[in-house]
Amino acid sequence: MKSQIKYKRIILKISGELFKGKLAHGIDPDFSFNLAKELKKLWERKVEVALVLGGGNIFRGEVKSKEFEMDRAVADYMGMLATVLNGLALQNALEKLGVPVRVMTAIQMHQIAEPYIRRRAVRHLEKGRIVIFVAGTGNPFFTTDTAAALRAAEINAQILLKATKVDGVYSKDPLKFKSAKFYEKLSYMEVINKKLKIMDTTAITLCMENKIPILVFNLNKRDNLYKIVIGKKVGTLIN
Repeated sequence: MKSQIKYKRIILKISGELFKGKLAHGIDPDFSFNLAKELKKLWERKVEVALVLGGGNIFRGEVKSKEFEMDRAVADYMGMLATVLNGLALQNALEKLGVPVRVMTAIQMHQIAEPYIRRRAVRHLEKGRIVIFVAGTGNPFFTTDTAAALRAAEINAQILLKATKVDGVYSKDPLKFKSAKFYEKLSYMEVINKKLKIMDTTAITLCMENKIPILVFNLNKRDNLYKIVIGKKVGTLIN
């Protein structure tokens, strides 16, 4: 007997850093294909999946604006375009596995992706297509974390899944400090008050105001995504 699905509609936020996999920069094809296989398991169980992608593996606006003495708005727009590259790579991997998928962009580029329209995005999900949101909110000075929180509210996602390289939220970087404390559960205000840099304050506040729970988990552990949608304890829950 198959396990009961707990979350019917999810939004998954994946940073660009994860897309580089074992590479120094750019897109690791192995990561894209392995992620596509994990997403296919959810699609086969009729879970409605939307994703918001970062672009830091190619260009991180906030950092590069300082390095190159570049106008922050220009750098952020370049970062948004980097997310499109990740979206197209993941779309290709999913389609090779026979999974229907649509890339929707907040910056119009008709030749390669659909413009983001809320009602159309929801319809794609209802039709059983995975939807990949790229180009952030389409505005500079807003992170892709904030874009994920915004899209989650717009499409009425039951939960926002924040993918990381570690098992959840810690008091400090567990890869650097063995004494780091793991949090199984947190409130939105605890994340803000403890200054836990999981997502930016705007994203946390947006989720709090719209009562969208956030689950921070390790994407690199096989089947973690599937365990989450069937209600197993994985990562750190923020609500």
